[in-house]
Amino acid sequence: MTTKATLVVIVGGGFGGLAAAKGLKRSPVEVLLIDRSNHHVFQPLLYQVATSVLAPGQIASPIRSLLAEQANTSVMLGDVTGVDAASKQVIVDGDDKVGIRISYDYLILATGATHSYFGHDEFAAFAPGLKSLSDAESLRNHLLEVFEKAEIEDDQDRRQALMTFVMVGAGPTGVEMASAIAVMTETTFRKDFRRIDPKSAHIVLADMASRPLGTFSEKLSEAARQHMVSLGIDVRLGKPVQAIDGDGVVIGDERIHAKTVVWTAGVAPSPAGKWLGCAVDRAGRVRIQPDLTVPGHPDVFVVGDTASLDQDGRPLPGVAQVAMQQGKYAAKSISRKVIGHPPLPPFRYFDKGNLAVVGKSFAVLQSAGVQLSGFMAWLVWALIHIQFLTETSLRFSVFLQWVWTYLSGKRGAQLIIRPRSGS
Repeated sequence: MTTKATLVVIVGGGFGGLAAAKGLKRSPVEVLLIDRSNHHVFQPLLYQVATSVLAPGQIASPIRSLLAEQANTSVMLGDVTGVDAASKQVIVDGDDKVGIRISYDYLILATGATHSYFGHDEFAAFAPGLKSLSDAESLRNHLLEVFEKAEIEDDQDRRQALMTFVMVGAGPTGVEMASAIAVMTETTFRKDFRRIDPKSAHIVLADMASRPLGTFSEKLSEAARQHMVSLGIDVRLGKPVQAIDGDGVVIGDERIHAKTVVWTAGVAPSPAGKWLGCAVDRAGRVRIQPDLTVPGHPDVFVVGDTASLDQDGRPLPGVAQVAMQQGKYAAKSISRKVIGHPPLPPFRYFDKGNLAVVGKSFAVLQSAGVQLSGFMAWLVWALIHIQFLTETSLRFSVFLQWVWTYLSGKRGAQLIIRPRSGS
């Protein structure tokens, strides 16, 4: 007689899901990872794809390749549409097969987050976010196209609108994106155009908050703001974005004519809370217990941006390190349950610090009481990001591209790629 192996289903191949899958490599379980994409994306570098520094293949890897050496792990390309916790099944749509039911013994939901427009979903048509490779490629095409259009535009007002770029949200993504566009116009595009001066581009960073990078100290926040101003970025703080349409944005009482608006203001979790019918926080994230399970469902773990857990009286941030540590914890906890070992102590996040890059050769770093800004912080940022890429080949590729871009100002993927007509 044979005993059926314990099946762990992981939904999501992002930082949390991939960490969980790898953490179960040597466990006496079968693992099935389900994702709607066939690749894992290193999201912190999406803005570099959007600004033509890196190609999409330099920050993404096929999930199957990453887990190819794990004999106990399978991968499924599909879109999870629900969870039946009572019967312990996930519901998946895959290609032309709808409503596939897959039974599990343990479930890890690492479904990530999407853009949140804070009740103004009408903004989405005019202000795309940056969460996926397709988002980054679309934004790269758009950024390159507006400069091409400006080059042949004779009307001065329309030309200025084409060369105006507004980032809504002054968190790390907004700061990094605005700074990258500023560097791109100052260096790469400097000699590329004849009828326009790319350096005359108007780059706006807008936020309701009183300072950028609100999760950093006031000292580092101010250092970042001053450096952005030195790059020519128009930092607009303390005023709400009232409207966004095809002609631009309204910030406070002022309309800014712009053909490029990027939403970097916030995220919303996946509908995992609705699937489970469990308690959620105000943002819609699943309220989990200290062992990362859902109350009433000890076989269901929720990690990363989908989860809400307080530590020392404060909610854990939605950053990659939290997701990775939670994914590893969930994997270890399941392994111990399967082999009959005592449970782990409650999960505790070890904060390795915050980093944000602000253009070329400048970053801010906050870690364990250390506060650093400037070139040294930028070097630390570069080393850490290289280290966390999933494959050695990508580390070499990205390192060489960064060196080349730093020395020459040339970009790696300055291509406009349009879908074929009729596709």
